Amino acid sequence: MKSLLDKQNKARVLRKRGYSLNEISDFLSISKSSASIWVKDCKLSKKALLRIANRRKIGYERAEAYKKLKAENIKEKLHLEVDNFLEKIDISKDHLALFCALLYRCEGNKSPRDGIMFTNSDSVMVRCFIDFLKSYVEIDEKRLRACVHLHEYHSPKKQILFWSKITGIPKTQFIKPYIKPHTGKRVKKDYPGCISIRYGSSLLAKKLNILGETIFKKYGGIG
Repeated sequence: MKSLLDKQNKARVLRKRGYSLNEISDFLSISKSSASIWVKDCKLSKKALLRIANRRKIGYERAEAYKKLKAENIKEKLHLEVDNFLEKIDISKDHLALFCALLYRCEGNKSPRDGIMFTNSDSVMVRCFIDFLKSYVEIDEKRLRACVHLHEYHSPKKQILFWSKITGIPKTQFIKPYIKPHTGKRVKKDYPGCISIRYGSSLLAKKLNILGETIFKKYGGIG
């Protein structure tokens, strides 16, 4: 009994010094629930409360660091699996044509009479679409047009320069930017706006749409 009382008294002393329940539990080799019951009536000083808050912050930071490390390890493993998978595939121009059609079917204009219109805010996806398109067919690059869709907080000059570098389309081939009304509720930091890549060929737009649609219909739901 004396041993139990000693532990209870030590628990209260530690708590008043600002020790967390986990610390008390580990220090006295007792359950956290017991520690909680024993110290529930302890009045804590500002110094004790500050220590507990600091310990809680340290615990949170450690947990976040562990989660980040775990996520990075999973990501690294997945990258390795993807690299190994792609090494088994001999990517040809035919594959690039399929990639182009699938991208266009998902993100492109569905009305062929307007020609090619591919709109997205992902700079990698936009660059890939242009590269895939050039691999698929020979196009007149001077006929490529681009229109940036921006918010009022954007600098049109800056964003046109950004997208010109991404796409390889000269600034002189950009048409007047479309400025979206901004609600003022949220400014997306580092958001580059959207870009619409345009090429005046209804036949090519129709071909991409049909190829993408056929792939989905023919191979969708396999297995």
